[in-house]
Formats: sequence, C-alpha cells, structure tokens
Amino acid sequence: MKKILLILVIAFAGISTANAQTPQDPDAAKQQEKLQSLYVAFITQKLELTATEAQAFWPVHNEFDKEIKAVDMNLPELEREQKILDIKKRYEPRFNKVLGSSARVDKLFKLHGEFRRKLIERIRKQNGIQPRPRLRRGL
Repeated sequence: MKKILLILVIAFAGISTANAQTPQDPDAAKQQEKLQSLYVAFITQKLELTATEAQAFWPVHNEFDKEIKAVDMNLPELEREQKILDIKKRYEPRFNKVLGSSARVDKLFKLHGEFRRKLIERIRKQNGIQPRPRLRRGL
C-alpha cells in the first residue's frame, strides 16, 4: 500500500511540475501548491510523523526551507553549498528536538534529495528524455 501511495505521489508531482514551466502561467501558484502538498505527504509518510510531531515539525521545516531558498544561486558552487550546509547544521538541533533522533534528521535531509530526484526522473520520462547514467560515489 505504501508503494502505491508513493507512486501516486510521484506521478502527481511530475504532472503538476511539468505543467508549471513558466512563472507567467496563471495556474503556476496552484500547481506549486499541489507540488508542496505532495512533498508534505512524501516527507510525512517517509518519516512516519505522528500528528503531534507533524504539528511541531512543519513550522520549523518551513523556516528552514525559506532560508535554503534564500541562498543566492549565483554564488560559486562551493560557496553556495557551504551556505546550505551551514543552514542544515544550524537547524539540525531544532529538527532533532522535534524528531527525537539524529537518524531521523539525517533521513529528512536525504529524503529531500530523493523527492527531487524522483520528481526530475518523472518529468524526464513524461518528456521522453533518457535518464542520465548515475555515477557511483567515491570514484
């Protein structure tokens, strides 16, 4: 059942972002909301958040996300990545307090990347673009 829910979440995410190509699109805000809802469902399910945890978690996550999005994308790659890492380090204790363990915090950071990868993969499939071969780490 969880796999089916995950597939549906990814499918809807791919559809909504594929349609939101330009910021001038009048439906872009609505599609962005759908994508955000899918992200919330994905993270909530994967972290197995209880209602109490979710109530404390999402306000912290929203602050975190706002800071991450405020990082200047025009910075040199290493400088930009360092700023993002600094933000993650600053929020780690707050997430740890809400989630109860550093393992769940680590999982959160990994899940964000997983969601993005699956979303991009879904968009590429819809547009008929061949997936790029994945490089193995550590080489």
